[in-house]
Amino acid sequence: MKKYQFLIAFLFCVSLLYGKGTQIKVLQMNIWQEGTMVKGGFDGIIDEVYRLDPDIVLFSEVRNYNGKQFIPRVLDALKKRGKQYYGESSTLDVGILSKYEIQEQHPNYPLKNDAGSILKATLQIGGRKVVIYSAHLDYTHYACYLSRGYSGTTWKKLEKPITDPFEIEKANKESLRDEAIEGVIEDVKKEKGNIIFLGGDFNEPSHLDWDENTKDLFDHQGAVVRWDCSVLLTEYGFKDSFREIYPDAVTHPGFTFPADNKHVDIKKLSWAPEADERDRIDYIYFIPDKKLKLKAVSIIGPSSSIVRGERMEEDAEDKFILPVSTWPTDHKALLSTFILYK
Repeated sequence: MKKYQFLIAFLFCVSLLYGKGTQIKVLQMNIWQEGTMVKGGFDGIIDEVYRLDPDIVLFSEVRNYNGKQFIPRVLDALKKRGKQYYGESSTLDVGILSKYEIQEQHPNYPLKNDAGSILKATLQIGGRKVVIYSAHLDYTHYACYLSRGYSGTTWKKLEKPITDPFEIEKANKESLRDEAIEGVIEDVKKEKGNIIFLGGDFNEPSHLDWDENTKDLFDHQGAVVRWDCSVLLTEYGFKDSFREIYPDAVTHPGFTFPADNKHVDIKKLSWAPEADERDRIDYIYFIPDKKLKLKAVSIIGPSSSIVRGERMEEDAEDKFILPVSTWPTDHKALLSTFILYK
């Protein structure tokens, strides 16, 4: 009985210290060319934002096709359903929506020769300045395909897999992904003391997923790889929200690509059809703050993926929030829920 009394007293003290707090739900979603690759894809994007009701949305693969600005289209569609969001157009291939007015928005890493981009926005939540970075990083030199027997630049099959971690890491550095993340880190140094979120499609796995425990799984072929972006962010102090909740990459691999999509020909979903190409390449990172608590992380999308050119139901312990209607993309999305205390 005394144990429960102590617990009640402890929780009461915590509630006095932190108060109720403000919930912040962050949705990260690669929308696959604005949903144009899937029939009804745009409506599928709107359906997911509407039902998940996130406070912040980070989009990858915004294109502004035919001179039509994507973000205003989304804002208008959500407004017609009674949802008020704020957002601004950009020349980059990423976008940000927020339930809170965006005070400032500008490129952090410009689009260069289709080599990725990062958009920065600032807003106020609960009296705190919140800084958001929405990223879609360089898709070339996709070095995680090397151990799977495919080129990461031509996507053609190799004579044999490349499994030497040194060679994989060398090939990975040929991309501009690490430069983009270094740019974020330099900018974050100027935002010290503020709440920081970084999310997007990095087009690169995490070193937390390619370790000793997974080296013989998922066609890693024995490779243990220190992937640049995740190493840089971890060393600076960022936390990977998914791995904070689910630290075991064997029981909870958290794959986000390639996602199955029943509305799309399987040949359009797989880039390495004779391999297990599944990886977690979509992320929501944050900088720890004593008043910011990570509450939950969910994978949004189909519970099946593409493995060796076939649709396969995932058999790990990952849980999925299944699509409410047409799934608009070849990625799975992430929803991370935080509490910001006063």
